Amino acid sequence: MTAYPAWTPASRPGIIPLHPLSFGTILGRSFAALRQNPRVLLGFALVVQTLAYVVVLAGVLGVMWATFSRLNTLQPGSDEYETVMAGSIALTAVAGIVLSLAAGALSVIVQGIVVVEVTHAAVAEKLTLGALWRQVKPIAWRLIGYSLLVVLAVAALVTVVVLAIVGIAIAAPPAAIALTIVVILAAIPLTWWLMIKLLLVPAAIIVEHATILQALSRSWTLTRGRFWPALGVIIVISVIFAAVAQVVSLPMSFLSMGLTTIIAPTGAAEPTAIIGFIAAALLTQVLTLLLQAVAVVVQSTATALIYIDCRMRREGLDLDLLAYVERRDSGAADLPDPYREHVGRAIAPRGVPGAFPGQGYPAYRPGYAPAGYAAPGQQPVYGAQPGYGAPPAYGAPPAYGAPPAYGAPPQYGAPPAYGAQPAYGAPPAYPAQATAAPQPPYPPAANPAPAAPAAPPASEVSAPDTPADVAPEDASSATAWTAPGAASDGTDRDSPWA
Repeated sequence: MTAYPAWTPASRPGIIPLHPLSFGTILGRSFAALRQNPRVLLGFALVVQTLAYVVVLAGVLGVMWATFSRLNTLQPGSDEYETVMAGSIALTAVAGIVLSLAAGALSVIVQGIVVVEVTHAAVAEKLTLGALWRQVKPIAWRLIGYSLLVVLAVAALVTVVVLAIVGIAIAAPPAAIALTIVVILAAIPLTWWLMIKLLLVPAAIIVEHATILQALSRSWTLTRGRFWPALGVIIVISVIFAAVAQVVSLPMSFLSMGLTTIIAPTGAAEPTAIIGFIAAALLTQVLTLLLQAVAVVVQSTATALIYIDCRMRREGLDLDLLAYVERRDSGAADLPDPYREHVGRAIAPRGVPGAFPGQGYPAYRPGYAPAGYAAPGQQPVYGAQPGYGAPPAYGAPPAYGAPPAYGAPPQYGAPPAYGAQPAYGAPPAYPAQATAAPQPPYPPAANPAPAAPAAPPASEVSAPDTPADVAPEDASSATAWTAPGAASDGTDRDSPWA
């Protein structure tokens, strides 16, 4: 067993980079979830769209058959005939509206499945349809309730506006026309604004398991400051699919007309002509359902990515996702859901400049700003103490150790500037004292010094001769020391007095 850490492979990349997303990244990655798991997402969306279409079509046809069949028993032109005709039309319209709402509720379930898939695909996880449904099932009725609430609110608002316009039209028709134009012009931006502000409500319900009121508040908060990017993504995707729908519908319309002309050139109601018309209509409807399924998946993916991006920028969700991926890839189990771990956490906005315009550094916290530094363009308060490094007041002596002002004599004891002469009467500077080298905290690990050699044995040393033993020399033979240039007899030859 070694002390080196075990090698772990690099984390698998998800469909998005784990950092705040740009406009182009959100727009491009909106198609990534469909490519990653097309069998689950596209297959489920196509089945739901087909089921909704069949239910709506069967319901409307059944109501029409039940109501309009009574007209065969009545005399055309009679009052009863007109009454039954009006009632049949009203019942058919109501049935179509109710069934369309039911189909819209089913599309909300598709959005829930897509949002759950995108949240897992962001951290490189791929789930089956059963696993996705188990996560959506507890909050499915909450999603359906929110969609019905939105439909009822819109219907009530439209009803009130229409009744107001009708009432004004009865009293003053020109005013009703002007009011209608104003209402239409005001309704367009208001509709887009409300749609974007409430765009993230389904995502908050699905990911955070929030209630409807909590999800409304969360969507309103998260889209603050991200309104225009979200609006741009939704508009661009809507324009793309509208253009694709036109490209698909035009050839199918020409094909249907051409096929009918070829099969029944005389225009008679022949069986072959009817079969050809039905076949062309079914083919057109199949392509329309396929396009609608793709559009629902892509728009739901874009909504989920906008939700993730808003939480990354506002709550630091990318940090939680990175930590989750690292712990998961290192082998940790039973990890908490990173999307529900720090809901509502607020972090400092990224890229915010300082407190003053043009200031590239962050502002000081309240109470910690250094004294003596005012805002740009402001003067310090009179009498306030200058901060560190601030110049002294006018006429006050400089601080100890600070260089004197230009032309002022240096302070006593202050060292002169580099290259300047010391002041008159100033004591000379003491020479720099040599500093001893620092000693190591412990003696070096070296061999011990060898022992001193033993002293030689004592021997008999003859005593020096004493003055009594030395024979006295002749005084004349002694040599006296003379200075250079002087005679041996002590006479100075260079002296003028010699």
